[in-house]
Amino acid sequence: MAFYGDTDAQETQEWQDAFDSVLQHMGTERAAFLLEKLYQRAIAKHVPIQRLNTPYLNTISVDEQPAMPGDQDMERRIRALIRWNALAMVLRANKTGDDLGGHLASFASSATLYDVGFNHFFRAASDNFGGDMIYYQGHCAPGIYARSFLEGRLTEEQLGNFRREVGGNGLPSYPHPYLMPDYWQFPTVSMGLGPIMSIYQAHIQKYLMNRGLIKEEDRKIWAYLGDGEMDEPESLGAISLAGREKLDNLIWVVNCNLQRLDGPVRGNGKIIQELESLFRGAGWRVIKVVWGRRWDPLLAKDTSGALKAAMEEAVDGDYQRYQVKGGAYTRAHFFGKYPEAEELVKNLSDEDIDNLNRGGHDPYKVFAAYAEATKAKGQPTVILAKTVKGYGLSEEIEAVNKTHQIKKMQLESLKYVRNRFNLPFNDEQLEELPFYRPSENSPELKYLKARREALGGYLPARRKESYALDIPELSVFDGVLRGSNGKQQSTTMVMVRLISALLKEKAIKDHVVPIVPDEARTFGLEGMFRQLGIYAAHGQQYTPEDNEQLMNYREAKDGHMLQEGINEAGAMSAWAALGSSYSTNNLPMIPMYMYYSMFGFQRIGDIAWAAGDAQAQGFLLGATAGRTTLNGEGLQHQDGHSHILASTIPNCVSYDPCFGYELAVVVHDGLQRMYVNQERVFYYLTLMNENYEHPPMPQGVEEGIKRGMYLLEEDDKATVQLLGSGVILREVIKAAKILREEYQVHANVWSVTSFNELARDGMACEEYNRLHPLNEQTRESWVSQQLRGTDGIVVAATDHMRTYSEQIRAYLPDNRPYVTLGTDGYGRSDTRANLRSYFGVDAAHIVVATLKKLADEGEVENRLVKDAISSFELETDRPVAWAPQAHPEVQTVAEYQEPVSGEEN
Repeated sequence: MAFYGDTDAQETQEWQDAFDSVLQHMGTERAAFLLEKLYQRAIAKHVPIQRLNTPYLNTISVDEQPAMPGDQDMERRIRALIRWNALAMVLRANKTGDDLGGHLASFASSATLYDVGFNHFFRAASDNFGGDMIYYQGHCAPGIYARSFLEGRLTEEQLGNFRREVGGNGLPSYPHPYLMPDYWQFPTVSMGLGPIMSIYQAHIQKYLMNRGLIKEEDRKIWAYLGDGEMDEPESLGAISLAGREKLDNLIWVVNCNLQRLDGPVRGNGKIIQELESLFRGAGWRVIKVVWGRRWDPLLAKDTSGALKAAMEEAVDGDYQRYQVKGGAYTRAHFFGKYPEAEELVKNLSDEDIDNLNRGGHDPYKVFAAYAEATKAKGQPTVILAKTVKGYGLSEEIEAVNKTHQIKKMQLESLKYVRNRFNLPFNDEQLEELPFYRPSENSPELKYLKARREALGGYLPARRKESYALDIPELSVFDGVLRGSNGKQQSTTMVMVRLISALLKEKAIKDHVVPIVPDEARTFGLEGMFRQLGIYAAHGQQYTPEDNEQLMNYREAKDGHMLQEGINEAGAMSAWAALGSSYSTNNLPMIPMYMYYSMFGFQRIGDIAWAAGDAQAQGFLLGATAGRTTLNGEGLQHQDGHSHILASTIPNCVSYDPCFGYELAVVVHDGLQRMYVNQERVFYYLTLMNENYEHPPMPQGVEEGIKRGMYLLEEDDKATVQLLGSGVILREVIKAAKILREEYQVHANVWSVTSFNELARDGMACEEYNRLHPLNEQTRESWVSQQLRGTDGIVVAATDHMRTYSEQIRAYLPDNRPYVTLGTDGYGRSDTRANLRSYFGVDAAHIVVATLKKLADEGEVENRLVKDAISSFELETDRPVAWAPQAHPEVQTVAEYQEPVSGEEN
């Protein structure tokens, strides 16, 4: 190999010959040893070396390329039809003026990457094989639909209804399992989620294999990603896990078309070289597919190294411009940089130069890379394939900065596509944008179906049903249902007891998976270290410091518990992979992920949303929840809004229980709904670290707990209804006692386990009644059912923002007066008592709020409210926790409220 500008080419050749001799006679191990020692010597002598990059060439040389099977002329024709139908889908969706959008350029650049996979590598599931898993790049969905149309899996009507789903028989814009539950496996279009979720999918597959729950079948997880997508922190944030655990079941294909949505990915550098160094440093096998086979003769003749030097020196911004400007420009500015390089192309026309293809558009090069990747042992593989964004869409669209936003094309551009890919349309037909599917007996369709038959069946495909688990009766939690018998416990510790009880049930114990980020000791789960073992891909290769202790830190290759480090996004991705295992593995799993609630939805909300799309099942356990429950921690640890965030995910069922028996009923109900009834929901439960006594479960409250609200303490003389949830329910109970004993105001106390579920129920009833105006029997919300027949105002207090309890205002019967107390604003560091007073959710503030509302209704005197404020020594001019900083003049409660005339103000 020659290097352009080498000051002593002969010496360089001698070094190369010497190294080749070592390889030939002593083997790769000795060669690697010598290189390592030379590298160490160079570092010791302060010689600057970039070790991680290889030349800007294909990793697999021409001599190493395997022969490509199949009929490549036939595959090219099929690929052309897929390209056209994908194009027609998007253009037709925007032809009527609806401007539904869609993407042309991403699939145009990656059609060959997918085509080679579908024809030769992607294996479908069968009775004897679990099947490969493919994370399709979201913007490439039209191309995947177009292939399924040729296969006869989708109809012309469905393609014509691309991005028109509401009326039925349409297709969603991107891969969405929730919308196509028997088709798409994984939601990927929110950039960065496909990468991290595919890594943890591979991680979980190995976990399940090492535990003996699924068999080793050499299944592959393929993830198709964009080079611009690699800028997302989630894309590269977990690649070290894949390298560290040697996830050789994972193959990434990064479509390096050198462009983001607005312009170059690395206009001033090389994204392929940058990614290569990152992945190699993280322990991945890197296969670069940079140049197509039309470059091979030129590279073979590059005895001076000038061509390779030009390749190294040009940056991605240059390559984009070469593609746009064409052969003559490329001859002058790329090859013309060095006389020796220019000499190589003197016999090529400008058109020939223009046709020098990038590796990602050459099926032979792509096949070679895939074949090598599937043989990988002990390493994950990333294929970096260089392509052109908008490839084949016309000279006005290929590689231009705005290509990602183009969703309409003029007739001349359509003619270009037709001519380039030899499509059977005349000019008049082109304007109609017809879909094209050859006859059932055509050679193209026979070949297409034969390739998929050889690989086990059609893809994408998703299993939407699995077998039910044998969930025990509620009595499995009797130890909790009977109360704590005078002992004080947190609901976090109660949850640990519930998990422990499930882990003793033979029928389901293997399916229950406790997951923590790195807080097991905080949550009281350290007892499971020794009992279950922490999963470690390579076992425990050291003696832990606490080995002699009862609850030592035990790692094991078949460890049951997942401890994913300080990494909420990774732990959530692992949870999602386990939660959808019923689909990917026909193995229902019950993942129970416990974490600081503050670091839950707001940090990993996008992954939680994707898990809902994927119809994952399991429990998310937001520990130390509530704005005032976490003693002393402060603003970035105190959560008063996770339930509001949870409510935004349609299939997330959420509860904020106070007592252990409530938690037990909810967990059991969740197990029944998810693993017996096979409802595609998941549960979010908030847990607290505050210790208090838990009463036994009263008779007949199970239904109310599950529906979201039940009567906890009944007073026959009640003229007030007090609602509370989570730890603040205990403040409500105190307030009811104070009102009765000191102010002769009698109140019922209601435990609200879920304002979110009550609100959803109310909305459902409201919509049903609106759309069925002639029905004699209307539907009544659960809130209204429970409060109807009671008297008086309603006061609600929670450890969350007021928005949480405000959700049910519309569903109170008879427009009942309603007051909500909550913890709006940033948290503070202090004791629980001081925090609850500061936010106005302690018993004293609940009493005052109740009296004030009674005064507003004319049932008591305002003087009584004033006396109560004085009695409790409440600060009336306390800072407003929720005042916007943009309005510093609003500093106190007195200034924030509208003044009321009269001496009682």
